[in-house]
Amino acid sequence: MSEHADRSLRSADWFEREDFDGFFHRSMLKTEGLTDEAFRGRPVIGIVSTWSELTNCNVHLRALADHVRRGVLQAGGIALECPVLSLSEPLMKPTTMLYRNLLAMDVEESIAAHPFDAVVLLAGCDKTQPGCLMGAASAGVPALMVTGGPMLNGHWNGEDLGSCSDCWRFYAQRRAGEMSAEEFNLLEGSIARSHGHCMTMGTASTMACVTEALGMMLPGGAAIPADDARRRQHAERAGRRAVELARDGGPAPRDVLTPDAFHNAIRVLHALGGSTNAVIHLLALAGRVGVELDLDRFDALSETTPWLVDVRPSGKRLMEDFYFAGGVPALMRELSPLLALDAPTVSGRSAGENVAAAEVLDASMIAPLEQPFSPTGGLVVLRGNLCPDGAILKRTATDARLLRHEGPALVFDGIADLDARIDDPDLDVGPDSVLILRGGGPIGGPGMPEWGGLPLPAKLLREGVRDMVRISDARMSGTSYGAVVLHAAPEAAVGGGLALVRTGDTIRLDVDARRLDVLLDDAELERRRAAWRPPAPDAERGFRRLYAEHVMQADRGCDFDFLLGHSAARSEARTYG
Repeated sequence: MSEHADRSLRSADWFEREDFDGFFHRSMLKTEGLTDEAFRGRPVIGIVSTWSELTNCNVHLRALADHVRRGVLQAGGIALECPVLSLSEPLMKPTTMLYRNLLAMDVEESIAAHPFDAVVLLAGCDKTQPGCLMGAASAGVPALMVTGGPMLNGHWNGEDLGSCSDCWRFYAQRRAGEMSAEEFNLLEGSIARSHGHCMTMGTASTMACVTEALGMMLPGGAAIPADDARRRQHAERAGRRAVELARDGGPAPRDVLTPDAFHNAIRVLHALGGSTNAVIHLLALAGRVGVELDLDRFDALSETTPWLVDVRPSGKRLMEDFYFAGGVPALMRELSPLLALDAPTVSGRSAGENVAAAEVLDASMIAPLEQPFSPTGGLVVLRGNLCPDGAILKRTATDARLLRHEGPALVFDGIADLDARIDDPDLDVGPDSVLILRGGGPIGGPGMPEWGGLPLPAKLLREGVRDMVRISDARMSGTSYGAVVLHAAPEAAVGGGLALVRTGDTIRLDVDARRLDVLLDDAELERRRAAWRPPAPDAERGFRRLYAEHVMQADRGCDFDFLLGHSAARSEARTYG
């Protein structure tokens, strides 16, 4: 036995036993060139990484892991890197959301099955962040997150650009005939010019900020640009802190992810004008730790949380500007009267202590609490006969004239139907039409793809139309904008309201009243419901079958029903005998 063995460490069950299993475990690590002094009696820190060359947001995480490792060594621990499933937001089809739960399962089992005393989660893009948080929350081992950070600001033709909010804008110009193919091709290398996630307040940026607000990240880490040396310094500090968490025995994620933590995260989400996708991920994460959270809580806090951060798509600026204005600590300091400041965090200090010394360095970027960009938050929850279990709209990114609207439905049955007809010059559509896409929900997609930001018909783009009411049971990219109603629950594939709508029906949207309805009487809706038949199952085998059989609807976070709740950290050190 090591002279410095610490039996309180979870890894001692692997390395400090004097039976065959202890012999076997130590022998296998020694094949990597490690000696007893490298790992016996030391906290073992897992670097759980979603690095992949297929995931541009995360492609630099392998290098960032070296800085985490340095911090672990400085604090007297040993770091062992553990790769997990990486979800490529731009390349993985049909959608990374289909595989978020698979990543969460991978993370949970990888942590639970290995001799980790604490873990540092390395993630960057939209689904890798919540997937890692969900898995770590369920595994029960002390954990904290380091994200990859936002890209540097894009530049083109003298204009600062943000991926991918400006992608949609320029693509609309291209489809309207206002931009040449040559110009559009030049834009490709200008709008995203470094590694890191999108530098707008898309889902990746939002989730990084929300993770910091939850207390699962060391303060100040969310907004540091990916290429900034301070991100590497932050990773080193996280490595040191992970060793302290291991020696102290926590706090574990379930100790940090309290009702107060979710309160703070939702406040920050609204103040950021953040991504609609964060609602789904926070609902799923709350389910993992047994915190009661529903859509009504998001809507109630939206009414009392001002929008303070000027970042696209709700605002005009970019994440680099937000970082230099003070980032999440400055925003939380500004929001202090509305936050639960006693909430614990992985830093070992309370949320209030973490931000006590922070200050806003640019009031045009992070507005004062008493002079907000809007007195209410970015996201609202709608209900009605089209979405009895709720739907989401980002009002800070919506043309104000469309917040109350009535118009005829134009229904598309799935993405193939949309692609085939949306640019037809003979399409019967006008500026007041309500575009409806169904078949994009958790089961119908499958996986709830980002189809909800429906493109406007080309004939209307050429007439100068730049926003219309659009409704779907799908999601949309957090970088998108417009009068887009998302996550309609239940989805059409299970007989939700959208399944019953027909082209020509009158749709009424009233954001102030929080209503979304098709103007039909209950008797007609029941006649249509009786005639409705579910679509044929999409999946016959493997993970996709598991997904179809167990995924919950958007208002429950699209997690699997059998993954609700967390586990205590367990030891599985016995190999033989």
